[in-house]
Amino acid sequence: MGIVRRRDVFGPLILIFLVFFIVLPVATVFLWAFAEQWFYPSVLPTKWGFRFWAQLVSRPEVWQAFLMSIKLSLTVTALSALICLPAAYAFARMDFPGRSGFMMSFLMANAFPRFALIVSIAVLFLTLDLVGTFQGVVIIQFLNTLLLMIWLPTAAFRAIPRETEEAARDVGASPLQVFWHITLPQAFPTIAAALLMTFVWTFYETEGAWLVGAPRIRTMPLLMMSMINNQLVVQYGAVLSVMLWVPSLVAIVLARRVIGGDAFAKGLGG
Repeated sequence: MGIVRRRDVFGPLILIFLVFFIVLPVATVFLWAFAEQWFYPSVLPTKWGFRFWAQLVSRPEVWQAFLMSIKLSLTVTALSALICLPAAYAFARMDFPGRSGFMMSFLMANAFPRFALIVSIAVLFLTLDLVGTFQGVVIIQFLNTLLLMIWLPTAAFRAIPRETEEAARDVGASPLQVFWHITLPQAFPTIAAALLMTFVWTFYETEGAWLVGAPRIRTMPLLMMSMINNQLVVQYGAVLSVMLWVPSLVAIVLARRVIGGDAFAKGLGG
């Protein structure tokens, strides 16, 4: 009975936590995005409209920042797939000196404070004339995806039984055919989830884009920070937050439709 009562109490506490710290802040942002007037003590906006949306959409720098964020995210995700996936397969299927050390190095790099690490890299990039360039931001954001894009696919490749691959080889399949028809389909949900998380994380990344990309490279998060700091209009921040939320929602919906809901949840560890 004691365990049941604890569970009965624990459930409502989790629900209250989710409502106050996740649902209400998100709902407040959406309300402010469509509110033209909202004064205390009104619970809801007193005037609704799209005036602040029109003001932001008409500004060229908003679309330039949005397209820059999309371009960076696609480039970093493609580069991560091209470099990290073969490396993940090598870590999972090959035995070579220093393999464990290399795997741990990706984890240790993320154990340091990210801001201090990016500052150190930015100083190096300054000597290489990469500060303020698209290539410099791509490199710094790519370095931050190494842990995600190597550890998750490596775990996926390791989880595939070698017996299935050996059975395909026994019936005459080439190594490429085995990888394409046996290994890759089984690892694909996890790989797709890692690619999606890389895209979304890169789209929202701020520190590297600010320290390495400024002043010539401006992404949506950087634009939102500058507009909030320079113009004390709550609606501007709310509208930009909703605009930042849309690409990740579209990516997740497309992933669930293309990959399949069950496979996508499996790739995320569900």
